Amino acid sequence: MAIADNFSFNSSDPATAPPSEETPEETNVQQLFNQIAPVYDQLNDGLSFGFHRVWKQMAVDWSEPFPEAACLDVCCGSGDLTRLLARAVGPGGRVVGLDFAVAQLNQACQRARSWSNSDVIEWKEGNALRLPFPDHQFDAITMGYGLRNVPDIAQSLRELLRVLKPGSKAAILDFHRPYNPVMTVVQRQYLERLVVPVARQLGLEKEYAYIFPSLQRFPTGRQQEAIALEVGFSTAVHYAIAGGLMGVLVAQK
Repeated sequence: MAIADNFSFNSSDPATAPPSEETPEETNVQQLFNQIAPVYDQLNDGLSFGFHRVWKQMAVDWSEPFPEAACLDVCCGSGDLTRLLARAVGPGGRVVGLDFAVAQLNQACQRARSWSNSDVIEWKEGNALRLPFPDHQFDAITMGYGLRNVPDIAQSLRELLRVLKPGSKAAILDFHRPYNPVMTVVQRQYLERLVVPVARQLGLEKEYAYIFPSLQRFPTGRQQEAIALEVGFSTAVHYAIAGGLMGVLVAQK
């Protein structure tokens, strides 16, 4: 599948070389996100009642981008966080939107044609466990709904740490297991009674039924903080949002 016009990839440069052969688990996740790419934005808007845009803005704000900064959006999907970062850095900045699902990158590129700030964005195919960048490259990093899907959370955080500049922050938005048992029931009912039926209507029941099991395996906010500190971040704070249904891990190098 061809990548849209403003997607660039230089396989001759070791710093931007294609990721090494993926594990079966990585390949399954990659296939899943390629399959849901055509309806990804529609589902995000409908299933979150539009609130995902508020949560994404919160994540961008916590990553602390600034004018003329260099920023990275890992697991960029169709580019919502990438676009918000581009607005923050302005015309003198640089933003890379990275994903290993080619169909998602195509969606992002097509959407970006109507964005006034798209000229500061580069779309790149890459793996969150093996980021195709040298050390100490970025002033701010975001990741939206990606950490829960990587097969090695600690390795993904190590890679974010590696490519961040000293003193800079990464903000990672994802589902969260609420500490309140009532909200846990609410979350499960929401996923089983709304998300899966809507996905079923679009022929994507299998693709979306995985969310609750993946959430049960996902570390809690406190555990995410501990992992981030263990891999070398100097500070790590997890903010529970949306009644504890979502969360943002903010880690500083």
